Amino acid sequence: MTTPTITQDRLKQRFKLWDTNGDGVIDRSDFEAEAHQIVRAFGEDENTPRAAQVVIAFRQMWDYLAGKAGISSMSLEQFKQLSLDQIISQGDAGFARVLRPTIQAIATLCDIDGDGLIDPREFGNWLKAIGADPSRAAELFERVDANGDGYLSVEELVKAVQDYHEGNLDVSLLGGA
Repeated sequence: MTTPTITQDRLKQRFKLWDTNGDGVIDRSDFEAEAHQIVRAFGEDENTPRAAQVVIAFRQMWDYLAGKAGISSMSLEQFKQLSLDQIISQGDAGFARVLRPTIQAIATLCDIDGDGLIDPREFGNWLKAIGADPSRAAELFERVDANGDGYLSVEELVKAVQDYHEGNLDVSLLGGA
């Protein structure tokens, strides 16, 4: 069940993380800075196709949200309203449309063995890259591994991000954990 207060708090937390220069608004450069930070945290050369895909995915996410509002920067209130309207209120479809490409790009970066799935060791790397406590990786992995097969698919990761923002899971996969 979605808890509006939790959702609002988590959107506020996400905004603060994306406001990389601390000026109280977010814009495309903040999304790009987040993408570059993630690439560096994974130890990926920023000139690789996998790194480029992360940056492109973050740009596309920004472009989609900003385009819906016809703006070039957004305040916290604008961000929360856009996120509610374009992602959260649309459920699975909203998360898939707006966040799936970014999660896919990060998963590809994280997927060391190239099998298209995230194993527990790779998930620990993911948590470390977003600044979460990797010592909890095994516990958190089990909570995200919805089908219990020992691997995380992009669909499971998208669902976990959705559940986090809806207040149904306390595992942030996009930072701020």
